[in-house]
Amino acid sequence: MQEKSFNTLTVHAGEDLTENFGAVSVPIYTASVFAFSDADEGAAIHNYQKPGYFYGKLGNPTQDALEKAIAELENGESALAFASGMAAVSAAVLTVVKSGDHIVAPDSMYSTTTFFFKHLAENFDIETSFVDATDAKNYADAIRPHTKIFWIETPSNPLVKITDISAVAKIARENSITSIADNTFATPFNQRPLELGVDLIIHSATKYLGGHSDLTAGLLVGRKDIVEKARLETTKLYGGNIASQVAWLVLRGIKTLALRMERHNSNASVIANMLSKHSKVKAVSYPGLTVNQNHEIARKQMKGFGGMIAFDIGGIEAGKTLVNNLKVCMLATSLGGVETIIQHSASMTHAALSPEERLTAGITDGLIRLSVGIEDAQDLIADLQQALDKIR
Repeated sequence: MQEKSFNTLTVHAGEDLTENFGAVSVPIYTASVFAFSDADEGAAIHNYQKPGYFYGKLGNPTQDALEKAIAELENGESALAFASGMAAVSAAVLTVVKSGDHIVAPDSMYSTTTFFFKHLAENFDIETSFVDATDAKNYADAIRPHTKIFWIETPSNPLVKITDISAVAKIARENSITSIADNTFATPFNQRPLELGVDLIIHSATKYLGGHSDLTAGLLVGRKDIVEKARLETTKLYGGNIASQVAWLVLRGIKTLALRMERHNSNASVIANMLSKHSKVKAVSYPGLTVNQNHEIARKQMKGFGGMIAFDIGGIEAGKTLVNNLKVCMLATSLGGVETIIQHSASMTHAALSPEERLTAGITDGLIRLSVGIEDAQDLIADLQQALDKIR
């Protein structure tokens, strides 16, 4: 049989019509406890010698369907669902490292992941070297005797920087280092890091996979040995399990992922080109622009360039003027929903960083992060243009 296209796969991923009486929509299993037919079955299921469920924190059929779906979409061996993206991040990291170990990560990435790595250094003697991830050689140069993880985030949050996934994964393999990629911005529609050599992928499913700004969830997918260790040890001890209702919402969101990403990609491309020509805009970062740093690498490893744009309008007051005068674009913190969301990074997601730390991470006073939605592109352009025109 011919391999399914990604568009078809998103509709049917995780589907098993032999289960749940053939229900097309996987039921929401709210049970926290599952009974056994006898003691022998209870022992076999409880000790993972027989498939089944026994306690909601450790899985249920709705969660299982979601994990099968994301494993199919990312072409991974195994997957695990969580209550948030940071639960997935922390589980992935704590499954691989211990006190005394070392991590290499981008100097510009999702701010809470940065804070988490600093928290590990301050409290658990797990240090992180932050490097310019646009050059794979910097990962190699940062290796120490106890380096256990190369962390990749591409496109990065909020600067939309591009890392050469294959090159970093190759260096990791050659040095017996686990490579983990945050694929939230790209989604498996645009990028498949496992196929480029990384060991694990994490997603904040709160964003594009859910797609409707109505849930919080995370996913870990990749090498079965690490994912199952996370399931049986890290997640069992630290928690962070996903609710079945939320797992169902992510599954429903995935069914329209391909359609939504096509629009996110096309809208963002048009808007990035408009912003790059506007006199009030100092700089634009979007991997689809030919002048963008590492554009050729993005072309090589991405099917589409995503819905995220970073642009600089010079200063804090200009940023306030822009966001205060928008009518269609919403001022909010998150991203990846069907609606267009804009934020001023220095005063929102990166406000807890010192000015020096923000500049080191490339977060200027005038940096704007734009999550382009699926509205009509011309309506979004008109809204941005009228707001930009008010900047003096």
